[in-house]
Amino acid sequence: MASLIRKLEQFVRLSPTDHAILSRATSERVRHFGARVDIVREGEKPRDIHLILSGWACRYKQFEDGRRQVVSFFLPGDICDMNVFILREMDHSIGTITPVSVVDLSREFFDHVAAGHPRIVTAFWWETLVNAAIQREWTMSLGQRTALERIAHLLCEIWLRLRLAGLTRGESCDFPLTQADLADATGLSKVHVNRTLQELRAAGLIVLNGKTLAVPDLDRLMRAGLFNPNYLHMEHEGRQLDAETIEAAAG
Repeated sequence: MASLIRKLEQFVRLSPTDHAILSRATSERVRHFGARVDIVREGEKPRDIHLILSGWACRYKQFEDGRRQVVSFFLPGDICDMNVFILREMDHSIGTITPVSVVDLSREFFDHVAAGHPRIVTAFWWETLVNAAIQREWTMSLGQRTALERIAHLLCEIWLRLRLAGLTRGESCDFPLTQADLADATGLSKVHVNRTLQELRAAGLIVLNGKTLAVPDLDRLMRAGLFNPNYLHMEHEGRQLDAETIEAAAG
């Protein structure tokens, strides 16, 4: 819950009542999933909106022959498919990467929020718009960035999203993505991803140790990935960022 509120307050300053409503909603209807399983599959009828409480997940599309495209990663505090209620069936799948705890948010919860809590509604709209901006940036990466730029850009984005949610430790953060995950997200082969990660390591831009990522110099990594953080809209009036984060994001 803390990650969700911290993220929403990048956009809007929420009241104590807003905090209480979100806290209550995110303490009910919690489900737990293991790693590498589907939370919801393409073709199923959507019933609830999923909030990631803990763990990492992804949105993906897959062909019958097994080829898969990851189109977004979900981190703690992320809401999957804010407007999914209007769909008759899912046109994509949401799968876990690590063990994940999920809250199922009902249509009634959103109706209640819409009726009397405009600041939460505004924060949710900002969340939706930022997700759309992230999707545009991923399209730009697939169409125009080189392999090294794609990987560097994705690492910058994940790092900043985790940092904004309070989930980094100094230069380090958890990083459970495999090279296959990175390949599926960037349109590269696993061999090409491996080679690119080696280049980033050799240049001193990243340190990967098991499932931990360290970014010794975020500014250099941002330049390598042609990364402009403007699409994350971290400068909005409601943001709750420390000075170090703002300075690093600004480059």
